[in-house]
Amino acid sequence: MLRFSRVLLGSIYCLSTPVWADSAPQNQSVQEEIISLWAKPPLTEVLPHVPEQLSKHGAVSHVAVPRLVVYRPAHPNGTAVLVIAGGGYKQIERGKESIPAARWLQAQGITTFELIYRLPTDWPVSASFQDAQRAMHLIRAQAVNYQVQSNHIGILGFSAGGHLAGMTAVTTAPLYKAVDAADQTSARPDFAGLIYPVITLMPPFDHTSTRRELVGDHPTLAQSQTYSVNMQTLDQTPPTFLAQALDDPISPVDNSVLMFASLRAHHVPTELHVFQTGGHGWGLGQTNTQTTAWPALFLAWLKHNGDLLGD
Repeated sequence: MLRFSRVLLGSIYCLSTPVWADSAPQNQSVQEEIISLWAKPPLTEVLPHVPEQLSKHGAVSHVAVPRLVVYRPAHPNGTAVLVIAGGGYKQIERGKESIPAARWLQAQGITTFELIYRLPTDWPVSASFQDAQRAMHLIRAQAVNYQVQSNHIGILGFSAGGHLAGMTAVTTAPLYKAVDAADQTSARPDFAGLIYPVITLMPPFDHTSTRRELVGDHPTLAQSQTYSVNMQTLDQTPPTFLAQALDDPISPVDNSVLMFASLRAHHVPTELHVFQTGGHGWGLGQTNTQTTAWPALFLAWLKHNGDLLGD
């Protein structure tokens, strides 16, 4: 039975750790703190036709209740990160992407929020982007309660989750009507990490599930441009870290290269790491490839940009 309690912003309850998740280290909680994003989500007239599902590998699909899973560190350093797994906007690869990343960040003293977001397989396309924006609002509004500095809140996304994280970083306009005081805070991340991301929906790099789920098989030029992160980059886009493998068969490395070029054109601080091998979907890194170096490189980048990482 779930224990459920209403708080000022969102809803919080506890669940035991899923059985497929790795054992929690000594300084990490074995309970998950859950924050519901909405008292009443936008677009509630469209609901999944099937219950939420969890695969044997820890991938979630048919999300009806978008939420945050909170990973509190034993000794918070004042920085927070919203972590978004990929899955081609058809499912959310928690087991191999967002959970391992969240636990690693937690071990570094970073308060981590894992996003479980609505998917366009069940909802209008805007739902995923509303959920990510709402998550940033809630985290910033609750920063003091989590011992987080309100200007040290970043976003980290993988694959399609990298696309969602990137779009959240470049979007300045609200995507839904404000529902409470939290929505008066900024939804702009203070930094972004995009790991083997889908960036562009433009040919010839548009053979992805992300493109099919968001704009269909025959999108207009305007649709493809609207959802191409590199084409929405602004001077105000936050500092961005990029990592991808040269042999990525799903999201060509050109995605990160295009984003890197766009960030440079807008004079946004950025760092790009291209690994010779590694493929796609490697989470914290593919064994026996240099992709295992990216977490340390990301942490070093945060430290190099001293205003991004807390004490």
